[in-house]
Amino acid sequence: MMHVSRRALVAGSIELKGDDDDPVAGVTKALDTLSATVDTRLKAVEAKADTSALAGRIDAIEAKMNRPGGGDGSDDDGAEEKKSFGFYIRQGDKAGAEVLKTLRVSSDPQGGYLAPPEFATEFLKDLVEFSPIRSIASVRQTGNPSVIYPARIGRTNAKWKGENQPQEGSEPSFGEAEIAVKELNTFVDISNQLLADSAGAAEREVREALAEDFAMKEGTAFVNGGGGLQPDGFMLDPRVPQVANGHATNLSADALISLLYALPAAYRRNATWVMNGATIATIRKLKDGQGNYLWQPGLQAGQPETILGRPVVDALDMPGATSGEFPIAVGDFSAGYRIIDRVAMSILVNPYLLATNGVTRFHATRRVGGGVIRPLALRKLKMATSV
Repeated sequence: MMHVSRRALVAGSIELKGDDDDPVAGVTKALDTLSATVDTRLKAVEAKADTSALAGRIDAIEAKMNRPGGGDGSDDDGAEEKKSFGFYIRQGDKAGAEVLKTLRVSSDPQGGYLAPPEFATEFLKDLVEFSPIRSIASVRQTGNPSVIYPARIGRTNAKWKGENQPQEGSEPSFGEAEIAVKELNTFVDISNQLLADSAGAAEREVREALAEDFAMKEGTAFVNGGGGLQPDGFMLDPRVPQVANGHATNLSADALISLLYALPAAYRRNATWVMNGATIATIRKLKDGQGNYLWQPGLQAGQPETILGRPVVDALDMPGATSGEFPIAVGDFSAGYRIIDRVAMSILVNPYLLATNGVTRFHATRRVGGGVIRPLALRKLKMATSV
């Protein structure tokens, strides 16, 4: 603030004059006038100095705002929301409550800021079901195109003899059972841009889809495979013995007992029922003469449900309980059915074949075989009055 002496303010403009009649009163009056004038001018100077400082600050702010992008509202509008949005993009829900609270959804005409929805990494896909025959059959590995098992077809023929009676010879017959390895393959083409932009998610989903497809196809072949290019399924093997249901359309509880006890005792102790879900539901509805359900599921946690004391496998590839079909199989599958694995699912990535089109090809191959090795270890129920 500027300081001005009282003498400089009044010099040359205020003259001290006394009163001729009363010199003392004149001097006093002159001094009062001088004091009032000095106070008035000091206040005016001080007011002028404050106004100048304020005007200077205003000029500086105006100069800053007149610069390009210096605060005209186009860049700073919504700075807090933009900052919070940046944190949300980098950290997601972990950005903190204050950041999430700042974001709000509103319409553009109202000047709001749009918080975009989360882009989930989970893929939505339908459930793929397959028959779990691999879990109950015996599985072996091989490095050859087929496996041959020597088989004894007949037995020796010993006879009771008395003293000095000559022995008789036996001629047991031998053969072989061969399980050939079959091949299942396909390929999938994927855009290179999709592979790059999905951060590995697209390739992961393709591999998972191939694994599900191969599991479903081999499960179907193990049940209903007709040989040739497919493994031999146990349901189409004519060597597996059959038991008649006694009725063409209605499942019989007595037939289930006959089917199970048609197995040799050694195989019956390790037997497993195989049927689809609809057949399981039909059997669970069977009642005795007093209206009690014949199938009592296990009450202990972790124990599988059983029919006549043997576990049940839900295989969707099994046929339904209609006339002439075989809706139920039972037996010791670990002894009766063999799966031969030659090559697990192998995926070959070929980025060169279609490189000019910006496409990568995924080749998938599976080599596996299957077949019945002990037909007497299995039984099938036929929906008919007789076999």
